[in-house]
Amino acid sequence: MSVPRVLALVGLTGTGKTELAAEAARRTGAEIIGCDSMQVYRGLDVGTAKPSAELRGEIPHHLIDVVDPDDPMSAGRYAELARGAARAIQQRGRPIILCGGTGLYARAFAGGLIRGVTAETELRDELEALETETLFAELRQCDREAAARIPENDRVRILRAVEVARLGGRSLSDQHREHQFGDRPFELIWLALDMDRERLAERLELRIQKMFAGGLLDELCSLRAAYAADLKALQAIGYREAGLHLDGALSLEAAQAQAATATRRYAKRQRTWFRAEPGVRWLDAEDRETALRAMLRALG
Repeated sequence: MSVPRVLALVGLTGTGKTELAAEAARRTGAEIIGCDSMQVYRGLDVGTAKPSAELRGEIPHHLIDVVDPDDPMSAGRYAELARGAARAIQQRGRPIILCGGTGLYARAFAGGLIRGVTAETELRDELEALETETLFAELRQCDREAAARIPENDRVRILRAVEVARLGGRSLSDQHREHQFGDRPFELIWLALDMDRERLAERLELRIQKMFAGGLLDELCSLRAAYAADLKALQAIGYREAGLHLDGALSLEAAQAQAATATRRYAKRQRTWFRAEPGVRWLDAEDRETALRAMLRALG
């Protein structure tokens, strides 16, 4: 039996992945699996640029609005749900598009995750208190291979690699080699969208302005009425800054500026993450026809 094919449309936030995936789905009958760590939460709509209800009514979307904000989603749990959705789509005889910018979720879907090393609160707190430079110096000592691969300012990945080495007694690189992300029930074709940095920065700033003007503050007020204000999901980019404005800590203009800056930094991290993934073909997000043709060939 052949391995099912999945087209993964990934890349940077604000590059139009949702719209491009929808157009490819219209032409091929594909169904879309969201790959966004925030769009899985019900009620977080404006601040996550979630596909509209109209679009989801037209084209089947999966892994969107699947849990409440106080029900944490992990990469492993996401992969299990997304793989189930992919198998169901395959059984219906329809093409599959994985669409989104959460790199860890995409990796988990494609090749599984290393199991057996669970974070410990005390150790995580200890590591969180250290400067990134200190963590990177330790990483050079315990896992030279990872230190050569991970950018010196990528605090999240540096911290995790140090944490794994301390907990497991073996480096993350050794575990990667053993695991080889070999749990691969699907054949993935990777396409990633990027665009000129200045152009993307302009788009992201406009996007943030539209979110605030489009009801982000009201949405956050409603969420806070139902959930604790410090809930992790409500600390996501956009929601965090909107919350600071609601609490009187930031003016509206400052909140928008900080959200735009955080979004640009997130896009930079996405670029770094996906450029480290093997087999990814990069496309100019502003050359929509070329990108669409690449998608249609992959789905064909």
